[in-house]
Amino acid sequence: MKALHLSQLGVLVAVAALPIALAAPASAATTVTFDCQADAPIVGPQQVSLNQDTDVTAPATVAPGGAFDVVIDPAPNTVPGDVSGNKVKNINTFALKFPIPANSSFVSADLAGGSGLGSTAPTIAVANGVATLSFPGPIAGGATFELPTVTAHLTAGQSGTIETKLSGTSYSDPGLTFKAVASTIIGDITAPTACFPNPSPVFTTTTIG
Repeated sequence: MKALHLSQLGVLVAVAALPIALAAPASAATTVTFDCQADAPIVGPQQVSLNQDTDVTAPATVAPGGAFDVVIDPAPNTVPGDVSGNKVKNINTFALKFPIPANSSFVSADLAGGSGLGSTAPTIAVANGVATLSFPGPIAGGATFELPTVTAHLTAGQSGTIETKLSGTSYSDPGLTFKAVASTIIGDITAPTACFPNPSPVFTTTTIG
């Protein structure tokens, strides 16, 4: 069973996020650690570490100019119902970014499955060489949910290697964003949360040739 492991630092909003990791060659389980900061009103920024296990697949080699797929199958997860004595009401406005790998071009992407994500289905959009998976939610605190399986259809370049990574290098350059709503003694608060993979691993290395 794939699971999300959550550890929190701070007193206010630390809510589970679902990062998606691009694939390693063949079928494998990949864990990504996200360094997140929730911009909580009054008490200030709060840090949290999020780990996501995901089953991923991608080819080890591809012919020059050939078509290939990266398949991302994220694990089911549960939003915490309570963090540091504060009730988590929901998370919403989810967006995860990953760059289109060098030496490849994006063709299209298919989404399949997924559950508990709210009434609006997730979508993928590509702009300026970055693909963004997004959905508005909300996902209630304590609820179980799962992102859809993503199949990204790519075309290889003429030579070199194709490495896939997640976007994000810092809180000011995040690869994952969402809003967390918590019920506290001062009332409901909304904390915009920015995350980046730390460290940022290479998930797939596909050799062209």
